[in-house]
Amino acid sequence: MASRARDNTGGGRPRRAEKQHDGFVAYPETQRRTGVEVPYRRNSWDMRVDGIVVLLLTVLCAFTRLYQIGKRAVVTWDESHFGKFGAYYINRTFYHDVHPPLAKMLIGLSEYLSGHNGTFKFKGSYPPYVNYRFMRCFSALFGVGLAPLAYVTCHQLNMSRKACVLAALFVVLDNGLCVMSRFVLLDEPLLFFTAAALCAAVGFQNTRDWAFSSAWWRWLLLTGASLGLVASCKWVGFMAVGLVGLYTVEELFSMYARRDPIKKLARHIIARSLCLIVVPLVIYAACFRVHFAILNRSGPGDARMPPSFQARLRGSPLNRQPFAVAYSSQITLRSMYPGSGLLHSHAHQYPEGSQQQQVTCYGHKDSNNDWIIVKTGGLNVTEDPPEPVRDGDIVSLVHKQSGAVLHSHNTYMAHVTANDYEVTAYGKPEWKDKNNDWRVEIVSEQSAVQDGELHAITTQFNLRHVATKCLLSAAAVRLPEWGFRQTEVSCSRASGQAGDEAKLWVVEKHVNSRLAKTDMRPLVHSSFLRDFVRLNIEMARSNNALIPDRDKYNHLESDPWTWPLLLYPMRMVGSWKENDVKYYEVGNPLLWWASTACCLLFPLQIIYYFARKQRHLPSIWDSDGEFQQFWDSAKLLWGGWALHYLPFFLMGRVTYLHHYLPALYFALLLLAFEIDYCCRRLLKWHWLRMAVVVVWAAAALVIFCWFAPLTFGYTGAMTNLKHRQWLPTWNIYVDRHTI
Repeated sequence: MASRARDNTGGGRPRRAEKQHDGFVAYPETQRRTGVEVPYRRNSWDMRVDGIVVLLLTVLCAFTRLYQIGKRAVVTWDESHFGKFGAYYINRTFYHDVHPPLAKMLIGLSEYLSGHNGTFKFKGSYPPYVNYRFMRCFSALFGVGLAPLAYVTCHQLNMSRKACVLAALFVVLDNGLCVMSRFVLLDEPLLFFTAAALCAAVGFQNTRDWAFSSAWWRWLLLTGASLGLVASCKWVGFMAVGLVGLYTVEELFSMYARRDPIKKLARHIIARSLCLIVVPLVIYAACFRVHFAILNRSGPGDARMPPSFQARLRGSPLNRQPFAVAYSSQITLRSMYPGSGLLHSHAHQYPEGSQQQQVTCYGHKDSNNDWIIVKTGGLNVTEDPPEPVRDGDIVSLVHKQSGAVLHSHNTYMAHVTANDYEVTAYGKPEWKDKNNDWRVEIVSEQSAVQDGELHAITTQFNLRHVATKCLLSAAAVRLPEWGFRQTEVSCSRASGQAGDEAKLWVVEKHVNSRLAKTDMRPLVHSSFLRDFVRLNIEMARSNNALIPDRDKYNHLESDPWTWPLLLYPMRMVGSWKENDVKYYEVGNPLLWWASTACCLLFPLQIIYYFARKQRHLPSIWDSDGEFQQFWDSAKLLWGGWALHYLPFFLMGRVTYLHHYLPALYFALLLLAFEIDYCCRRLLKWHWLRMAVVVVWAAAALVIFCWFAPLTFGYTGAMTNLKHRQWLPTWNIYVDRHTI
């Protein structure tokens, strides 16, 4: 029988002397001494080898990401959005977007470092004073960092050195990852911090046998910090939080099942809660704190925030206005329910019900948001000084643009909220219609002035319909297309809900030329926590509003089921004419299709193992310890792919091919992992394993170069590249639909 030999650089015992590995053992077995299980020996880092390899991979990745990065001197794809958002940080003007602020603040930093003065609107060609090359290079550096992170992650997963190199090459040679890193976008910071979170989580897993050591704490804190950073770039980063959370639950449950001491289990729960929940939340909130601190000037995003927040912004029209609301004043009313907006009416009728003029809530500032508050039966403009509106007063609200009066009745029910009464704009103020009368009921006063009067911004109140006793309500329920998908305003019959945010209103803007203007900033109060929560709610509502129009073809959109199959690559520029620089987001088909097959077959691989074990057949692994090592590594990679991909099937928002890129990163590492496993299990000779790795790397390189013109920018006629259209669904040179 062949003699055993011990590998002096890898973990555990090699299979046999003739099966020596190239410095590492992919799945080291558990060593046993006198029946006591010894923790796995992990790959050791050799700076003379691994350091040089990482350096070379980084240089190669930098070349693919930076080569001809300034070839197209025109704002490309979503640079029009995120470049503009970066400029807002330079100008310090408040804006609204569906994504958290970290990646956009990094874009703003790149613009600041490039010398941009914030005047360019990111439309059309870049002017000479905008150093767009530097800005793109800044974003591309996050893409460059993926290669060394991939190598280090695979190294910590105890993969062989050649498999670590192969995984990093897969990341370097994917055309989809490459082209997305060449522009001023959010995706590269997101991918970088996702990869960092995986790397830290694997490092933490490797130190689990040395709990509460300095290395254990270091990797745990790095994991928590990475999770906070990735979640602060895009909400899809919370998928990484979910991955680490599931791993943590599994670990804690294992401790409980092993009957570990309760004190030990409690220490683990406290430590992991602190580092994996508190630390990410603190980083996430800190990004918003910085966001609010920088954006201290009034801007296009004001209308999404409460009036108390707007009034503190420099240059806001809410800074100076009359404080006490008087009759005959022009006012705008904001619902306190997040996402509802400002009380609004327009010259369109309800298609059913009373068919009177529509009343809605609208999220943007508009002249149709203006109302005149009057006493019942007339405008009452002659009183001097103007009479203030007080708690309990019965008033009417006249729509300034149309002259119609805010109206409700019990004849017709609301069109969406079926239990409420319909609210319309109807009639004239002098008609003395009892259905136009509303009672002001003050619920709370945020300022120190407690005089029972209605105040701008600081007074929250109900409007109770006098005839039916219902409350004016706006709960962010959207009307159909005939209502322009604006928020429905209804009159709620539910009792005991005076403090419900949907029934609370506040005077946002108050105009009355006969009243002196007051500096509102000392009178309004707000808190970071309240503003932080409100902005996140508004982000969620804006994100949910990005729904696809299934009746209209859009060459950019694609469904999640098509992404792993690479059915619908995406044109990244609008003009597809000859001599224009054109980019096409198509992945490396070999890597996408192979990694997809790997991810789909992995669950079957696990089921096959357990089926054989259940039937007491010979195991495909030599020991349970070897399977445990396989599972510990593969579960993070496959789980990362599943968690970053499958939730998109549950989302109603519009989706694009680049949403698959975080999942693709996990899939590429899993592909390299499985290649390494198959080589170890099936191939006896080292040179055969090396040949397999070389063939995979060479094939990936050839296909990357084949599609490189579409990655680095092509200026010729697209018919010259018709042989690169591998699937009939691709629109490289011809589109089956009119764009």
